[in-house]
Amino acid sequence: MSEEARAREDICKIAKSMFDRGLTCGASGNISVRLSDGSFLVTPTGSSMGFLDPARISHMDAKMRHLGGDKPTKEIPLHAAFYDTRAETGAVVHLHSTHSVALSMLPETDPDNVLPPLTPYGIMRLGKVKLLPFFLPGDAGMGEAVRGLAGRRSAVLLANHGPVVAGKDLWAAAYATEELEETAKLSLLTRGLSPKMLSDAEVEAVVTKFEVDW
Repeated sequence: MSEEARAREDICKIAKSMFDRGLTCGASGNISVRLSDGSFLVTPTGSSMGFLDPARISHMDAKMRHLGGDKPTKEIPLHAAFYDTRAETGAVVHLHSTHSVALSMLPETDPDNVLPPLTPYGIMRLGKVKLLPFFLPGDAGMGEAVRGLAGRRSAVLLANHGPVVAGKDLWAAAYATEELEETAKLSLLTRGLSPKMLSDAEVEAVVTKFEVDW
């Protein structure tokens, strides 16, 4: 199986798994993957992540111009911003996952680091997650906001919208996105219960051992 064919199959497999587990619903969410020739595969606009067809995945050239397949998601500027500012990015996942969106709405959420230090994996897979302001869906301003971070964050949370996570490959991006949602869920479940979080020293130990961009 060719690289492109495998990537098409993996996009559909991961997207369906996320949809089936309620991590995104309806026609929300989108995924992109960078191929070794510099072109991209992107989930189509208006498509459900639970019912993607590998043959209809959008194919874009290195400048995100449409080559084939269905019309791509309107969030292309958001995906392109991660690829352009983080050279190691091989895939981007964007969901409308419930607990992450809920966390983005709360006034006490730290906009510079939305996830409290509850588990080492949230730190290992995500580093600090930046909260970006609200933008209309498809607004190119989302991409400009990501570019403004100059590649310093692999994950952002769009206010009232959802998480966007870049990874070295599709599986890494998917796992990190799920870690963000689970940590957001833990944060909401323990809110007001005075949970014992990782100490500053414990966070520093995780950051150092796993070489996290903190």
